[in-house]
Parts: sequence; C-alpha cells; structure tokens
Amino acid sequence: MIPLRDANPSQRTPFVTFALIGLNTLVYLYELSLGGLALNTPAVSSFFQTMGMIPARVGAFPAHPDISLGDAFVPFFTSMFLHGGFFHLLGNMWFLWIFGDNIEDRLGHFRYVLFYLVCGLGAGLTHLLFNWGSQVPVIGASGAVAGVLGGYLLLYPRARVLTLIPLFYFLILRELPAYLILLYWFVLQVFSGAASVGVEGGGVAWWAHVGGFLLGLGLVKLIVGKTKPPRRPPGHYEVRF
Repeated sequence: MIPLRDANPSQRTPFVTFALIGLNTLVYLYELSLGGLALNTPAVSSFFQTMGMIPARVGAFPAHPDISLGDAFVPFFTSMFLHGGFFHLLGNMWFLWIFGDNIEDRLGHFRYVLFYLVCGLGAGLTHLLFNWGSQVPVIGASGAVAGVLGGYLLLYPRARVLTLIPLFYFLILRELPAYLILLYWFVLQVFSGAASVGVEGGGVAWWAHVGGFLLGLGLVKLIVGKTKPPRRPPGHYEVRF
C-alpha cells in the first residue's frame, strides 16, 4: 500500500517539515557530487563510513584509542540525513511530506524538531542493540520518519488517506483510515526484522523502523496531554476526497 495524500489539513505552515526535506535533499545532492548517480565511488563510501552510524565503532568505544566520543556518537545524528539512492530518499521524504505536517501542527515547531531528532536517535539505538558488532554503516531518515508515523497513528488514527494498492496486474485507488495503513506498515517491519536477525550485510534497518515507530508513539503520548490542538477557524470543515 502506497499512501498518496491524507485528508487532514494542518493550520500551521510546516516550516520544519519543509526544512527537513530540503536538508535531506541538499545532502543527497552533495553525495551525488562525490560519486554521481551510482553512489558507489570510494569518496561516497568514505563519506558513509565517516557520517554513517557503525555499530562496531560504537561498541569499540572507549576501549579503542583511535575512536573518539565524536566518532562513535555524532553519526547517530548525521546518519539521519544520508541516503543510499534516489528511491531511498524519495520514500522517506514522501512519508514525511504526507504525515509530518500534522505532527508539526500539533506539537509546534520546536517540539517537533526535538521529537524528530529523538526518534531518529532512538531508532539508531534500537538498530545498535540488534546488530551489535556490525561493520555496516547505517544511513537514512527512516527511523526518524517512523517516529512521525507512530505519532500520527496515536493522534489521527481515523484520518482518511488516499492509497494506491497494487493488486496483481492492477492498481487500485482507495481511501483508507490511517490506522490500517500504519499498522500494516509496522507489522511488516516487525516480521521483516525478525527474518533478518543474524543476517550480516547491507539492507534495510528494520529494527530501527520498529524502534523509531514505538518511540514516536510513546513520546506523543507524553507530550500531547500538555499540547492543546490548534484552534480551527469558524466554518472550517475536514476535507474529504
């Protein structure tokens, strides 16, 4: 199931969401400047090794004298803005574009920035726990975006989402409730993560998605009681497709 747009208009301009999409895109363009479309040059590989989160490097700190505190832990943040290809970037930014504006609307700009970064950090820590000793750098915004999805599930479970459903040789458009799409996505991450346990090498950081999603759900549960929903102007109605 591929979400296309939601019928859940926000009242605040999502400046932070725009900025996150722009920053991720700029970093990707920088990656292209290092290695072209293939992103398989030594320069790009070195960039990912430096800025990506490597579980084995974290585990070796502080025993290894050549690994500083910054080397081990700064990549937890920088890795959120790296992507391994156009479709990797597009998928993450597409989900952020659809669901991020409403979370920013409800939490406010500053809380949303902290929420996004903490979810990304928690996703990285979850991946670390399940892949201790891995030498493969972890990159991508998907852990932080998963936190946004978890928050959306809690706040807007019944929001309508126009969804593209591939069915054999056909493509079907349906308006589905958000909880159906997001729970389907989450269950897929859990089963895929379970199937990947013990498998070394590149691929998808399934457990980072699971950790980010659960953390986003929990953080919103804590924050939302202290955050009033934005006031809607008189005569404002929910948009339906």
